[in-house]
Amino acid sequence: MSDDESDASSSSSEGGQDNVQPTKKQRTAPVPPPLEIAPTADAANSAIQNRTSSNSLLTGAKTKSNRLIILLDQAKLETIKNRRGNYELLNCDDHRDLCKKKLKKDPKEFRPDICHQELLALLDSPLNKAGHLQIYIRTSRNVLIELHPSVRIPRTYKRFAGLMVQLLHKMKIKAADNGTTLMKVIKNPFSQHLPVGTQVYGMSCQGTLYSPGGLAKALVPLEPDGAGQVCFVIGAMAAGHVTVEDHPYIQKMFSISEYPLSGASAINRILGAIEHQWGIV
Repeated sequence: MSDDESDASSSSSEGGQDNVQPTKKQRTAPVPPPLEIAPTADAANSAIQNRTSSNSLLTGAKTKSNRLIILLDQAKLETIKNRRGNYELLNCDDHRDLCKKKLKKDPKEFRPDICHQELLALLDSPLNKAGHLQIYIRTSRNVLIELHPSVRIPRTYKRFAGLMVQLLHKMKIKAADNGTTLMKVIKNPFSQHLPVGTQVYGMSCQGTLYSPGGLAKALVPLEPDGAGQVCFVIGAMAAGHVTVEDHPYIQKMFSISEYPLSGASAINRILGAIEHQWGIV
């Protein structure tokens, strides 16, 4: 073979290699866009604080938007002095003998943890974080408590109990940084703290049965800025029901399940339906 033929053959082989089409295995898929980096904890906290400061509902400023009013009724929040001279929140676990012998009552009635669970369900809800929730507590001793929309309840029961003891003795809890009153004892009756024209409804397993979505459509305005203010009275006791005798301003009693539910579970169902109706995700 001559040199010209060898050069021609080599050039043709190289050209053939250039024209070879890649097989299916050689074809590469398009590279997806890079994932968005999650914000740091400090950045997330600052963003939440900015949204809170700009939200007139959370800061307490007057606005045309409605707040759903929730009253936790018959909460067992009572203090007792222990042997060391310190005050504690009376509960069935730590003061069982005291309830039986001295108070002559069933220890199962003293369940302040129910109020704690319900408060966490309310304050953790998107409805509250959007600034459309106002919470009150009425204890079994007829002590009425108002919570600021920006309050943060301790996650653990022990710290919650200490906070409630401080509130019941000092009558108010203030924020350490700016002095905002986060929780305070207010005067009875509860009806004088309701806006004019508020529709009040009680929740009980003995009430008229509605689905959560049906209840929201029937009672709550279609939009947060709609006309009409609504208040729900929800029990925070271990046994018993919310009654019209205790709250004469209740217009009607409703239920959202065929089965008895815990207070926290009922709250989650009610708020979830209202959030869906108001477009709060």
